[in-house]
Amino acid sequence: MPRRARLVLPGIPWHIIQRGNNRSACFYKNSDYTCYLNVLAEQAEKYDCLVHAWCLMTNHVHLLLTPARNDSAALLMKHLGQRYVQYVNRTCRRTGTLWEGRFRSCLVQQSRYVLACYRYIEMNPVRAGMVDHPARYRWSSYRINARNETVHWCTPHADYLALGADADSQQVNYRRLFVGQMDESPLDEIRGATNGNYALGNERFRVEVEMTLQRRAAPGKPGRPIKK
Repeated sequence: MPRRARLVLPGIPWHIIQRGNNRSACFYKNSDYTCYLNVLAEQAEKYDCLVHAWCLMTNHVHLLLTPARNDSAALLMKHLGQRYVQYVNRTCRRTGTLWEGRFRSCLVQQSRYVLACYRYIEMNPVRAGMVDHPARYRWSSYRINARNETVHWCTPHADYLALGADADSQQVNYRRLFVGQMDESPLDEIRGATNGNYALGNERFRVEVEMTLQRRAAPGKPGRPIKK
């Protein structure tokens, strides 16, 4: 069965997950994480993608970015993946694949869905039991988005900027998003949309995506269609 083409709309954010092959490790030491982020920054600039949030876990990666063109995100991920695999194979004296096939992705509706993805991504190490607060995890964007740390290639999304009139108030209000546990419902919604290559948003957003792309942007209803 042919795989479904990705939902792509320039200027609409993507949530991306890429896993290690057979869920094996894809990062082994600190310099690996640094290499991945350096290549991400380079390829994001080359292929016109704005990077908003990320989290590099031991065996998978989460990204939130906005592509400028139809092929921007796909080209970024292709060349980022290839460059990083070449680095790992060279430094670890290994051969073969590192990633588990295609990366997973979904379109993300602006407003609360974008901020939910920010939180979902940066809370990964907490949910995994690696740290008790996202600020204690080095390899995510939390300290850039919530504190005063900066990297030149991290671009705040418009929904992040709407959190306050200036950087200080934006960071204060952003930190408030992380108070308490995230409900399971939005977690499941984000996972389902990303793993299924669907649109993450409300019904109106999904219908707009479907009308624009002339393709299904949500899971089909179970069962066979009723013949009339």
